[in-house]
Amino acid sequence: MDIKEYLTKKREVVDKALESLVPPAKTFPPKVFEAMRYSLFAGGKRVRPILAIASAEALGAKTAGLLPIAGALELIHTYSLIHDDLPAMDDDDLRRGRPTCHKVYGEAMAILAGDGLLNRAFEVLSDQRRLKMVTAMRLISITREISLASGVFGMVGGQVVDMESEGKDIDLPTLEYIHTHKTGALIRASVRTGAIYAKASEKRLKALTRYGERVGLAFQIADDILDIVGSQEEIGKDVGSDLKKGKKTFPSFYGLEESRRRAREVSDQALAALKDFDRKADPLRELAKYIINRVN
Repeated sequence: MDIKEYLTKKREVVDKALESLVPPAKTFPPKVFEAMRYSLFAGGKRVRPILAIASAEALGAKTAGLLPIAGALELIHTYSLIHDDLPAMDDDDLRRGRPTCHKVYGEAMAILAGDGLLNRAFEVLSDQRRLKMVTAMRLISITREISLASGVFGMVGGQVVDMESEGKDIDLPTLEYIHTHKTGALIRASVRTGAIYAKASEKRLKALTRYGERVGLAFQIADDILDIVGSQEEIGKDVGSDLKKGKKTFPSFYGLEESRRRAREVSDQALAALKDFDRKADPLRELAKYIINRVN
């Protein structure tokens, strides 16, 4: 299959869903909706919602009813990027190839735009009119999954340890904690969300969870490498920003070539988790390969 064609097609579907989830910029109070939409529609790859869709497809489910949930995952991801870029955190000037939200709208409005996206996600997840194809119990399970991934046991916890580790000589377990929580938790939850939506058996859910964990780590190792060898156009932000901030990354531990080898190894582990799935899981397989092909 052509993974680039698949990603383009699914991204268009997700973007259409997102348009219906976030009110127009002219909605009162307009400035916060404008800021929310500025970051949301800045050209993201939509990896997390697409993983949720591909996970459900791997189990043979029709995914039209999943789209609001997939959109909620992207709302949360975008909120995390806005807050991550703030001067009090990573202090980045560029995101997705253009000025960060706080550079355009100011810090206070950027904080509120992030808050708006996060809370809008849970408004969507609790809207039974949008999610009438999902039973209440499954919706509770999905909401809990996403809440854990985006909170102190997931992204927030990872961000805390990431901030506290800047300029310090941390060990590898601490680096892996940062990666598996700050980035990996929402990727894992995206895969599990699609599986729960599709009524996965315990065995299938376990396999897809393993896939999500491994692909999440591969994604972050690849990002670490691209921070060194990528271009600003490719990564959408300043190259070498992690090194400038004194952050430990996989290349700073292992070097570039060993980091590439490790990324391939982790990706292979993700593929191995899908060994009992048929061709309906090919998009998940190709996504795992696509992630590391960016750095090999």
